[in-house]
Amino acid sequence: MSDAEAPATGLGTWQGRALAIVAGGVAALALPPFGAWYAVFPAFALIIMLVAGAPESRRAVSLAWWAGVGWFGLSMHWIVQPFFVDAVATGWMAPFALILLAGGLSLFWALAAWGAARMAPSGSGRALVFAGLLTLSEALRGRAFTGLPWAQPGHALIGSEALTLAALVGPLGLTLLLLCVAAASAALYMAKGPALAGLPLAAGLALGLVPNAPPAPMPAEDAAILRVVQINAPQHLKWQPEMIPVFFDRALGLTGSDPGPLGAPDLVVWPETSLPEILSRSETARAMISDAAGSVPVIVGGQRYAGIEPRNTLVLLDGRGEIAQIYDKHHLVPFGEYLPLRAQADALGLRGIAQQLSGGYRPGDGPAIVDLGPLGRAFPMICYEAIFPRHIRQVARPDYMVNITNDAWFGSFAMPFQHLALAQLRAAEQGLPVIRAANTGVSAVIDARGRIVEALPMDVQGILDARLPVALPPTIYARTGDISALIAAIFVTCGGLAVARRRAPH
Repeated sequence: MSDAEAPATGLGTWQGRALAIVAGGVAALALPPFGAWYAVFPAFALIIMLVAGAPESRRAVSLAWWAGVGWFGLSMHWIVQPFFVDAVATGWMAPFALILLAGGLSLFWALAAWGAARMAPSGSGRALVFAGLLTLSEALRGRAFTGLPWAQPGHALIGSEALTLAALVGPLGLTLLLLCVAAASAALYMAKGPALAGLPLAAGLALGLVPNAPPAPMPAEDAAILRVVQINAPQHLKWQPEMIPVFFDRALGLTGSDPGPLGAPDLVVWPETSLPEILSRSETARAMISDAAGSVPVIVGGQRYAGIEPRNTLVLLDGRGEIAQIYDKHHLVPFGEYLPLRAQADALGLRGIAQQLSGGYRPGDGPAIVDLGPLGRAFPMICYEAIFPRHIRQVARPDYMVNITNDAWFGSFAMPFQHLALAQLRAAEQGLPVIRAANTGVSAVIDARGRIVEALPMDVQGILDARLPVALPPTIYARTGDISALIAAIFVTCGGLAVARRRAPH
């Protein structure tokens, strides 16, 4: 690539790349566990200004890619953790996993920059075009190759008051909102100088600081009482034969703990894969769970075979420990719970790093509803499924969502808190509470505005008793999905093209 200086920045090629990767990393500080959401607006304004000021398309693509490396490299650094659960066997793969993930996801940002550079000359018009195209490329990232809508730019706003806007515009709408604020600042800087560039940033800061919706209503005094069990089984010990009964006894003891101030629970929820035996051989274990729960329904994560196909399963046990309903996880983690090109992988003896049963898990039939009778209708999400906003639209609207997960694979620093934040986003966008049971944390009860009502800390064993929060009426996003954000992104792109053509020399 040429070392010519970009007119808007006066930076050489390597200086620009360094600044881009730093800006991406600073932007990532907005995500958990750092939570500096206010940093995301100026950081993305700088990224957009670098791309918009690049004198040629190759330079714009390079700068966007490096900014993506900074963003994804820091925000998703936890991808290395599963490889150290068995460090001797798989630890050597960890750096390759991070490099491939960050570099691969950054290609979506590079694609948006390539389109913006081809469509609009450098300058303020390209800034707006890039904002629109980056939103569209993030939508593509959420779908392509089964989708990975993790660490989208709009997720930076989950920790701010702007979270409740998800009820109107959804996660892509938050991304577009953030990028438009940043693009407006970059465009004003390039067109008018620094004097006016701070105005959009001040508006973005206000969006994050000023409440824009009333709190969710409080549960009624006679609302159902939930008990969430956090077992805290470290992943390197979880399936050790001598430790399996230890963790099961711990879960039983927690389940049978004396009622708290609220009284005896009406529903108990255990985390993902917490049933110690294959479901078909679990009669004794299920009876013990029912006895510990006081003969109330229990939702428990387990594993089963459907014919010869292994499944990651959520099971509803009735008050006698009998299987009342089964839900099989349908959106599996590629390279974790299964390997793409399964036949070739089996022939080579390869396996998903998180799979417990031979051959890797097989997907269930699709999204479903768990009917708990007087306790209402729950939408189950096993682990990874909670990051996808689209699945709930395939079923009739439930009364609440239940997310069971085992985040112990990913350490205690970043990923569990980011996963929790995405559960908050699901609640806010749908107007439905979320009940979350996590093996090592963070277990939580989240209200229909996305606010955490109760939570257990990371890496502790314990119970969380809470009343079931109230559901809100269907939100605009629940009714319309991403269509409004996609249309708005197209309009922003077209608006940027109009600005670029008006400013182009004749």
